[in-house]
Amino acid sequence: MSIKLNTRFAEGFVKDHELEYIKPLARSAFEMIKSGVGQGNDFLGWLYLPHQYDREEFARIKLTAEKIKKSCDILVVIGIGGSYLGARAAIEFIKSPLYNDLNTDTPDIYFAGNTISAAALTELLTICDGKDICVNVISKSGTTTEPAIAFRVFRELLVKKYGVDGARERIFVTTDKACGTLKQFSDESGYETFIVPDNVGGRFSVLTAVGLLPIAAAGIDIDAMMQGASDAVKEMTRTNDLDKNDALKYAALRNILYRKGKTMEILVGYEPFQTMFNEWWKQLYGESEGKDQKGIYPSSVIFSTDLHSLGQYIQDGPRNLFETVLDIKDTGVEFEIPNDPANVDGLNFLSGKDLNEVNKAAMLGTLFAHVDGGVPNLIVEISDRTAYSFGELVYFFELACAVSGYLLGVNPFDQPGVEAYKKNMFALLGKAGYEKEPNAKL
Repeated sequence: MSIKLNTRFAEGFVKDHELEYIKPLARSAFEMIKSGVGQGNDFLGWLYLPHQYDREEFARIKLTAEKIKKSCDILVVIGIGGSYLGARAAIEFIKSPLYNDLNTDTPDIYFAGNTISAAALTELLTICDGKDICVNVISKSGTTTEPAIAFRVFRELLVKKYGVDGARERIFVTTDKACGTLKQFSDESGYETFIVPDNVGGRFSVLTAVGLLPIAAAGIDIDAMMQGASDAVKEMTRTNDLDKNDALKYAALRNILYRKGKTMEILVGYEPFQTMFNEWWKQLYGESEGKDQKGIYPSSVIFSTDLHSLGQYIQDGPRNLFETVLDIKDTGVEFEIPNDPANVDGLNFLSGKDLNEVNKAAMLGTLFAHVDGGVPNLIVEISDRTAYSFGELVYFFELACAVSGYLLGVNPFDQPGVEAYKKNMFALLGKAGYEKEPNAKL
């Protein structure tokens, strides 16, 4: 395993007896997941997915990705929440946030249908002008407002540009296996379809066709990614001993801290390519735990950038937070700092050093400072940013999230509060069957 939980910077905040107390609770939560007897057990398909995924569909995903690479300059991925965050996180984590500027042999990949912004949609249409385009729309129902609007727009664009038959060869749909508006429409239109599994919720779906098709189209080795996740399954489900299972220990420690008043968790990265992974993590934990007036609020930062914006708050603000640092040991690049004969900036003491060394020193210095300031820090160490390690990392956080949800006493697999804004929005827009005005008094 390339993942390790380092608890050095949390030891002063968690007492031995607190950890001993929560161990049987964590073990019980873990066994509920493995035996499928807890709340939301209809959505445990992710648990052994890296072992049990559909090999035939997986092969089709790889073939379709090759087709997309050969036939288009731009792939537009349409989806919201778990339907796009995992794929975007993987592409930027493994390749680069500047993927669309750096790649030469794969299509540029843009994401749509995750906002209701006229400006964002117009900008993307401008980027697509004069380019060959493919579309991957991802939606279980096909009626979610944000992706449905974007699909309308891009479907019309493709039909105008390529004709009905040509558009059919450029539209790929990831949706329900058997039912739903989008499934029915796709079958009638002759689009190639991939499956959103019934037993895998959106925020746990990155290792299904939901994430794998865009990831493969970006030229990432999805075989290696699934192997990393598969090895993580073997390692992380073999024992309920917290001293030998870092995913369970992470879940236990964050719950101890929550019970001690640390109600906010900040996921810290030291590389810009971690930004969208942080966004995926925030949805995973926020949507899984934030219910019944409970839950650790998930936030994120990229240091050292955010040390110059949020650093003051973390260092000296309310002591209701803790940090989880994602430490990538090998970023895959080296950069030697040049010497300046004039030493204008006074930094010649750094001449000849690898920039990674400076970044690690910033991380260690921040850890000491924040702990001294009363902020516990957990460190999730990962060896590199390969597809294999990404698969491991996804599974680590998914399993820990499920255990943590049960420790909180909530169902980690539903999201009842997500529909509230939609009802009010539809009422304000005059959709049939909805009240003309929301009930809230303004």
